[in-house]
Amino acid sequence: MKRIQMFGLLNKDMDQIEKELYRSVQGDDELLAETSLHLLKAGGKRLRPVFVLMGGKFGQYDLEKLKRVAIPLELIHSASLVHDDVIDDAELRRGELTVKAKWGDKIAMYTGDYIYAKALVMTSELSNPRIHQILSRAMVEMSIGEMEQIRDFFNSEQSVRHYLRRIRRKTALLIAISCQLGALAADAEPDTAKLLYDYGYNVGMAFQIRDDLLDLSGTEKQIGKPPGSDMRQGNITLPVIYSLEDHRIRGALLTELASIREGHSGVGRAIDLILSGEGISRAEELASRYISKALVALDQLPSNRTKRNLKDIAFFVTGRAY
Repeated sequence: MKRIQMFGLLNKDMDQIEKELYRSVQGDDELLAETSLHLLKAGGKRLRPVFVLMGGKFGQYDLEKLKRVAIPLELIHSASLVHDDVIDDAELRRGELTVKAKWGDKIAMYTGDYIYAKALVMTSELSNPRIHQILSRAMVEMSIGEMEQIRDFFNSEQSVRHYLRRIRRKTALLIAISCQLGALAADAEPDTAKLLYDYGYNVGMAFQIRDDLLDLSGTEKQIGKPPGSDMRQGNITLPVIYSLEDHRIRGALLTELASIREGHSGVGRAIDLILSGEGISRAEELASRYISKALVALDQLPSNRTKRNLKDIAFFVTGRAY
């Protein structure tokens, strides 16, 4: 999916961030630059930089400061995707071959490490120790989330609570701190930064649930990879967990999941079972509840045009109509 379209002058600022994002991974090693650019140029919504800039609108907006937060956050996100693709043995991302598929596991892992390191180099230019503390802790939490996902591959007995804790670490936390750190870098009030964190956290939770839903109900063109890829990789997501709670389809779904785990076909049949039950609608309902919480936090922020833009983004990333 292409980068989301921004509002007014932020389009121009995002264009500059996009160019500097590419430049940030060049100049050290030809192969690492090539593999990193392959990933970055495949696209993406650039949600994290967008949220940094939006957070900065609640303080003293300074692009030179904000880009030293926005670019590293996008690099950290991108590095985690490279590592994910190795763990998941993924061939496609955003409709393009993954770094792992094109260059192999070893090059992919070093590419992820390189991108992480580039993010840290850029953040070292920031003088606010609070920003470094928040960012470092988030990277630790993301790593824990990755380990939790690996441990739970093909675990059909995992709880909704466990799933939510995992996506908090893997996805929601980075979006939350993007909003928060944008505000802190712009010297916004601490209470404002906290409300932006709450908004970002809830949008991030809804975003990941929606992404997991699309993996089951979207087309390959929409999601840039074959539907059901999560199940193929052993990742049991919320709509699957809810479907396993439905006694009418639980037995048949467990059979198909076991077949998938053994490397046989069954993804299509598993998706059909899930679509026939209430797992999709229950997951959609929970995503909507998270968006409602995000809007509550948003309502408490100081009034400015950015509040409306943040509302628009919340609905955009979750596909919710209003």
